[in-house]
Amino acid sequence: MDFRLGEKVVYPNHGVGVIEQISYGVLNGRTEKYFMLRVVSSGLRVMVPHSNVQAVGLRPVIQSNEAGRVLNYLENTKCGSHHDWKHRFKENSERMRTGSLYEVATVLKSLVSLSRSKPLSFREKKMLERARHLLISELATARNTPEQAVEDSVTKALAKSKLTLPPAGEKLLD
Repeated sequence: MDFRLGEKVVYPNHGVGVIEQISYGVLNGRTEKYFMLRVVSSGLRVMVPHSNVQAVGLRPVIQSNEAGRVLNYLENTKCGSHHDWKHRFKENSERMRTGSLYEVATVLKSLVSLSRSKPLSFREKKMLERARHLLISELATARNTPEQAVEDSVTKALAKSKLTLPPAGEKLLD
């Protein structure tokens, strides 16, 4: 996978970033290409060697037409979750690390669904917020639309599954 300067990419579990620099350096006696990216939401700067792009899951932002499929996925997919908190948290953490927007959508939907039947733990509430942020920011970038408009679309998609997205930044402590 090769990226261009200024291209928007997704760094798994951190969100949308911009390639700010492409440089070359020598590591272990061989020349390596490096991508320097800045994560938009946090300002975090990350240097990823070209040889590690696949391993870390760095990928382009989804195409605009794919965004509609993700919303459709939220509307129509059944999401179950493990009953044991530890297993559920581990599964969801692994899904978030994949970088796949569909996996992030699965985490969001399963946690929203679970929150209907019982209170989420502090860590699960934080994961729900993270999934919400990752999903909305990438969809907004893909569609070149404000995040609020995308959040409204996500809310409508979940409503078709009879789920309610909690307000952003809702108090995490019970």
